[in-house]
Amino acid sequence: MSDTPTRILVADDHTLLREAMVELLRSEPDLDVVAEVGDARAAVRAAAELRPDVALLDVQMPYNEDPGATVRRLLERRPGLRIIVLSMDDHPALVRQLLALGVRGYLHKSASRQSLLAAIRERPGSGRAMVTVSMPPLAAPGQGPARRAATISERETEVLTLVAQALSNRQIGARLGITEGTVKRHLRKIFDKLDAVSRLDAVNKAAALQLIRPHGKHFLPMAG
Repeated sequence: MSDTPTRILVADDHTLLREAMVELLRSEPDLDVVAEVGDARAAVRAAAELRPDVALLDVQMPYNEDPGATVRRLLERRPGLRIIVLSMDDHPALVRQLLALGVRGYLHKSASRQSLLAAIRERPGSGRAMVTVSMPPLAAPGQGPARRAATISERETEVLTLVAQALSNRQIGARLGITEGTVKRHLRKIFDKLDAVSRLDAVNKAAALQLIRPHGKHFLPMAG
């Protein structure tokens, strides 16, 4: 085993979480945090300039509306970089997309310290990717969408309510103070939980389950 510490870039816009993670990593003698940044652009610059071995990358941070593009830019500027995503967004489609692009680990932010350190210390070239995700409660037979709908978050309800008012993703983002990419990620989760195939289908099913209420003439028309 090499005596050279593993060089790490930490990219997360939540300052307290980032500082706590940096403190944890710096307590490990075989790890060396060479940079901590708060947005995707700074992460790409730091990867090119400081040439870390591992990048710990948040998904929902400034200038990261397209996480796949950020992953590609990181790998272009620092070939061989081992990217480990740390995120609360663990939608299966996003996880699969980023793993296919070369991410070496995808950890939910509820993952243990041991899981994080194990992912960082995974030997390059092993061909393995470490993935931990949060799992919603399993639905009882015949209760799939209705049971999963119970896990819809307050933010997802806000997004659904604005979808029902026929607002675009950009308008919803402006109204809620989030990026258009974040709105799209919320919609992917909503579609999955409601087993919906479109915005209208999601609104109809949410209304039927009394998750949202009509808002006058702006409410999308019901099917049927």
